[in-house]
Amino acid sequence: MLRIGLILSILMTIWNLVNAQQLNLPVQNDRWKISKEGGILWEIKDRLSHSDHIEMSGQRVSLWLQYEVDKEKKLHLKRTVVFPGFRMKPNDTHSSLMQVIKDEELPQVFIDGKPMKTELFNGRQLPGFSEKVTAIRLDGKMEIYSKLGEKGEVSLKRTLFPSVDQAMAIEKLVFVNEGKKALKISMDHQIRNIQVAPSRSHLQTHHLILKSAGGDRQTVEPGDSITFSITYQAVDKPSSILDVEVLAEEQARYSRVQEISGKLQLITPDPVLNTAFTFAKLRATESVFKTKGGLMHGPGGLSYYAAIWANDQAEYVNPFFAFLGDEMGNKSAMNAYRMFAAYMNPEYKPIPSSIIAEGEGFWNGAGDRGDQAMIAYGASRYALANGNIDSARVLWPLIEWCLEYCRRKLNAEGVVASQSDELEGRFPAGTANLSTSCLYYDALLSAEKLSRLLGKSSGLADGYGLQAKALRLAINRYFSANIDGFETYRYYKENTVLRSWICMPLTVGILERKSGTIKALFSPKLFTQDGLLTQAGDKTFWDRSTLYALRGILEAGDTETAMHYLRYYSRRRLLGEHVPYPVEAFPEGGQRHLSAESGLYCRVFTEGLFGIRPIGFDRFNCTPRLPEGWNEMALRNIHSFGNVFDLEISRSGHNRLKIKVRKGGKVKQYLLKNGATALVKV
Repeated sequence: MLRIGLILSILMTIWNLVNAQQLNLPVQNDRWKISKEGGILWEIKDRLSHSDHIEMSGQRVSLWLQYEVDKEKKLHLKRTVVFPGFRMKPNDTHSSLMQVIKDEELPQVFIDGKPMKTELFNGRQLPGFSEKVTAIRLDGKMEIYSKLGEKGEVSLKRTLFPSVDQAMAIEKLVFVNEGKKALKISMDHQIRNIQVAPSRSHLQTHHLILKSAGGDRQTVEPGDSITFSITYQAVDKPSSILDVEVLAEEQARYSRVQEISGKLQLITPDPVLNTAFTFAKLRATESVFKTKGGLMHGPGGLSYYAAIWANDQAEYVNPFFAFLGDEMGNKSAMNAYRMFAAYMNPEYKPIPSSIIAEGEGFWNGAGDRGDQAMIAYGASRYALANGNIDSARVLWPLIEWCLEYCRRKLNAEGVVASQSDELEGRFPAGTANLSTSCLYYDALLSAEKLSRLLGKSSGLADGYGLQAKALRLAINRYFSANIDGFETYRYYKENTVLRSWICMPLTVGILERKSGTIKALFSPKLFTQDGLLTQAGDKTFWDRSTLYALRGILEAGDTETAMHYLRYYSRRRLLGEHVPYPVEAFPEGGQRHLSAESGLYCRVFTEGLFGIRPIGFDRFNCTPRLPEGWNEMALRNIHSFGNVFDLEISRSGHNRLKIKVRKGGKVKQYLLKNGATALVKV
């Protein structure tokens, strides 16, 4: 089996290289590989120095690791711990308590009396056990493997991860005696209490605690090991410092990662896509924090915690949670919509773009960004796919209010006016932009079906349908244009250069200009080695528009073009220089692994490749796009439409596909032509 897997992996690599060359994509030189033990592995041999960063999150902490392996294979590691529930003054979007811990701040380790961290003393270098890093593995935690000593007589495995449910991050160090004689290994004990000045703390005093454990000197025989640990905690008073069972914490993190991994599994012939999907599920789902206001999904990135946004949460990641079935994810989704609903008003003033500070405040610095369209789009899709009529009833007043707000914002040409868009003025958006109108259009389609299911008047549902038809005509009339020689869309009325968000009509079924739009998106004017530029001629890229584009092109039926770029993008993000998740943007943010982008990556598959469009609490339209060279693909353990089921797609003769829905030992089958749509009842 291993040999067959290796052959398939080699063939897939050759296939990807050929496709990249045919499409003039850069040939990728992978730094990482998919590990046999799970996750991805970087075997450190050459191409040094190299640095990167990764974020991991639990319910009360986020751990940001910046790591570098220099030309001498020495490790430089900076840990930033973030505690969303510990607030600083002023209590705004960016006020989570955080602390940076560098290597030199950690307790010293001694091996036979020699320090592991060598230091200068009176101008000379003290002899020590030098460390060289041999490998790093990522799989829901970071494992760093090293050799110590001139002959590598000691091996070290560092494991870093966030606690699942405590305000704490953990670093475990396991030393193994690989030599032929016994060694004495010890670590200085350290407990460091940083009391944050009360004038800086919100409501109560905060303490940042660095605490080591297991540091007693011990004799380690050849082949044996010794384990030390360091915890990074936040507490309100020193008496609350935890004595940690590190193995139990590590097992809890492993169990949480496995819980997320086991749901909504992507099964395809391409191991890169399968692995990238698994990583994206984790990043999208782990970033849910316990706050005073309830569970809140947060983007992260050393900036955005205990806060929600109309785009990141309401529009991007919540519809994904309706397919995953994670309890915390679903509770955070409902809580986000509840928080937005609290700002509905009879005057139809806009709902704030962001609810911040554990729900205690809001941010609306960019004005109306089209947030109501974002919320209506995400909430209506979530309500249908989640398959729970009681939850849908709770969401309906918010959906209805947001739709009415958008209707009142229609301009004389019949498209939705707004002050900006989700880029908040970073790039021009005119007085009415393509993205907002497309989201409103899609929300109308979902609301028509949802209102009937909830027993609303037929006149209301019919009205949504008529509004959608009128808006579709207005979108094509108002935004259609020839830009840079492509028959596509202008992003706003005065727009004369290509923009990446011209992909939006493809994601909502507006396909009249799909050919010119797809050509424009993948032209050298927009597509770069890191995905789509926000605007032709600029250097800025945001993964969110690239991910919308990949999904939209699949939904538009240009499967092979989309798959070429999806394979390229996935390989770059999973195995390249900055891994293992989709990113936010560059140069802004330095390609932070914000969590909602990972939800968008997963939706490329659920809504794009598998073509799932929710239309009822127990049913969906399915337009699968099975790529050339694949005979089958599957999504397993889907938690959606009020059920748990598998969705399998396979070939059935020439130009025909078979859909199988497996649920509780029963199988339903649907036959359809390639490119056609089947109504699937779960």
